[in-house]
Parts: sequence; structure tokens; C-alpha cells
Amino acid sequence: MVVDKPAGVTSHDVVSRCRRIFGQRRVGHGGTLDPDATGVLLVGLGAATRLLRFLSDLPKRYRGEVVLGTATSTLDAAGTVVGTWDMSGVGLDDVRTAAARLTGDILQVPPMVSAVKVGGRRLHELAREGVEVQRAARPVTVHRFDVEPSAAEGVFVVGVECSSGTYVRTLAADLGTLLGGGAHLRNLRRVAVGPFGLDEARPLDSVGPGHVLSPAEAMRGRGRVMVDDPELVAAVGHGKVLARSALGVGPGGGGEGPWAVVDRAGRLLAVYQGHGEGRAKPAVVLATVP
Repeated sequence: MVVDKPAGVTSHDVVSRCRRIFGQRRVGHGGTLDPDATGVLLVGLGAATRLLRFLSDLPKRYRGEVVLGTATSTLDAAGTVVGTWDMSGVGLDDVRTAAARLTGDILQVPPMVSAVKVGGRRLHELAREGVEVQRAARPVTVHRFDVEPSAAEGVFVVGVECSSGTYVRTLAADLGTLLGGGAHLRNLRRVAVGPFGLDEARPLDSVGPGHVLSPAEAMRGRGRVMVDDPELVAAVGHGKVLARSALGVGPGGGGEGPWAVVDRAGRLLAVYQGHGEGRAKPAVVLATVP
């Protein structure tokens, strides 16, 4: 299910609400959104929660606003001001040049308000206790970092397409640093996760059974293999390790997967991944085969 998360609620709140709406105990989401952020949040119900692992690492697209001249404790508008600079002389071309330096494969330090664990504790838990710890920079990829002017002085509209694990608030703060001052992020909206966009996202207050995607639809961002031989369908349903050639994913067939294996009716039977040379094994089996 694709939910349009509203501002002021956490991703955990969305999961809790969906548990009540659908009467499901097993509910999960495919990638945290900050409480003040809005937009696409993928939610899995029941057995489909096992598919979220294949969705959480899909690339993300965002829109937001970078406010130059003010840095905050959380790198976004929810935090307290920790520094101010006169950046009135910074123009659009300057910001675009700095954004280009933050595009591509880069190293990024996770913010203290993130869910990353250090020493067994989540950073946001430590931040609430007033503790700041050293964080190792992590590789991320920023595929696109577009900058446009806004009606407000010192505020620029940004569009970001990035790998999973990229923090847009950190991009905003780093942008301010590159421009000789500071900055923070506001009005962040996730507009897409892989092939799932706002056009199919439902407001949290209006989600219902009719908005739940089938398991096969949920895997549409991944490679797909159709099997129709009854013996092969049974083998997949029983979770057997198979030759990659049996699934039609030999050399050049999508690397190491994952591959969504469906039957002729389009029902998702399992998700397979590479398993050594010439073989594939199931990561998740959903079909019930007698």
C-alpha cells in the first residue's frame, strides 16, 4: 500500500494506524520519513511485510526548501537555531554550483536525529538525551540535485533523487557549509520511492482495503519472471533452489536479483536471488503449493 504520510506523525504512527484500520498485527513500512516530512511511505500488511526488504533500498525522490543563513540542531525547521550568517549575497548560480559538488557518489555523515545505530543505540535516542557521538561517514549516491529559486529571499526549492540511506537534511546543511555559512531544510516531501509515486498514494485518513496492492504489484520495481510449467511452479512454491536457467535469468539476466517469480495468472509465488554460480534460491516464498 502506498500512503501519503501527513506532517506531524511518525512512520511508526502510520504503521500503528494501519494495524487498527486493517485489523492486522503484522504491519511494517519500507523506509522512515521524518515526522515533519510528508509524502510516499510504503506500508506492508501481513505476509507482504516480508517483501519490504526489497522495497526499502529503492531510490527515492524528494522536493523541499533549503533556507540559507540559519543552521538548526536537527538540520531542519523543527530544531533550534544554532548559528546564523548573512548569506544575502549568495545567488542561484552559486547554489547550483555547490549542489553539483554534492551530486554523484559522496560520503555523508548521518545526522544525530537519524535512526542509525551507534553502539547499540539509535542516534535520535542519544540526541534526545543531549548526547552527541562521532558518526562514520557512509557512501550514498545523489543522482540529481536540482535547485530553483523561490519567492522568499534566501530560500531555494530543491529536487533530489538519491539512493536509499541518503539524508536530504544533511545535503541542505552541507550545501550551506559549501556556500560559506549554514542552512537548514524545510517542507520536505517524498514524491516517489522507485516506481511508486504520489499519484497513487492515499491520504492516511482515507486508506482502506481497496487501496492494498497485490504482492505482485508491490514488486513491480524489481525484475519479473513468469513460470507456467506445473512442475516448476511446484518447485518454486516449495522453495527449492533452482538453476538460474530454469527461471530464465542466466548471464545478463539481472545480476543477482531479486526476481519476482509469478505464475501465468500474475500471482507472486516467491522472490528469488542469485545463489552461487548458475543457481538461484528463494528469499521469500508466498505461494501455498500442495
